[in-house]
Amino acid sequence: MIEAREKKVRNGDANGYGDDYFGMLLQSQVNSNISLQDIVDECKTFYLAGHETTSALLTWTVVLLAMHPEWQERARKEVIQVLGSNTPSIDGLAQLKIMNMLINESLRLYPPVLFLTKASIRKVRVGKFTIPSGMELVVPPLAAYHDPSQWGDDVNLFKPERFAQGVTTAASTQVSFIPFGYGPRICVGLNFATLEAKVALSMILRCYTFTLSPSYQHAPALRITMGPQHGAPIIIHSQ
Repeated sequence: MIEAREKKVRNGDANGYGDDYFGMLLQSQVNSNISLQDIVDECKTFYLAGHETTSALLTWTVVLLAMHPEWQERARKEVIQVLGSNTPSIDGLAQLKIMNMLINESLRLYPPVLFLTKASIRKVRVGKFTIPSGMELVVPPLAAYHDPSQWGDDVNLFKPERFAQGVTTAASTQVSFIPFGYGPRICVGLNFATLEAKVALSMILRCYTFTLSPSYQHAPALRITMGPQHGAPIIIHSQ
């Protein structure tokens, strides 16, 4: 892939690198000190890490919608009203407000990533604690997502309406919901993963209704990401 685009540039194609993210990385190799290995590693992050986490998000969202058919129907009506029979577009997906609520509540109840690791670049004091330079810090989002003081006594219930006014007002503090991290080093895959999930869910909802199989056993388990220990058997009905 890299050689093919570099060949286009050598042959005089002004847009040989392309205007997508991959093209931006290749252009950065020319304009800065990013290495070929850096580009390969970045692509691995998107294709591998992005696949596993998005797969977990889609699995739990489908399971939750199968458990709560009233929300499944609300989401389906929104998809049909906004997108109709058209191919999902960025503008159309941006209008799926109920879909946003469902995805966020799924991420809150069953976050694919259970630990966020950070490292302090200098000595800093946080409250009564002193964190030395170079120390690795592990942040467990699941603990924050199930904290009644942040989300209320119904913290363990599936209530997508928590996010009706957006993410910033859903909990007592903004940092109580950080599925993609927070601050200047927030996950670069935020928009990519969200759009990917919306496309898949909108196409599923438009074509099918679905319920949980009687064999389903609810047992969240941590592997690479958090997923159903015994799988997620779903009964699918064509629309």
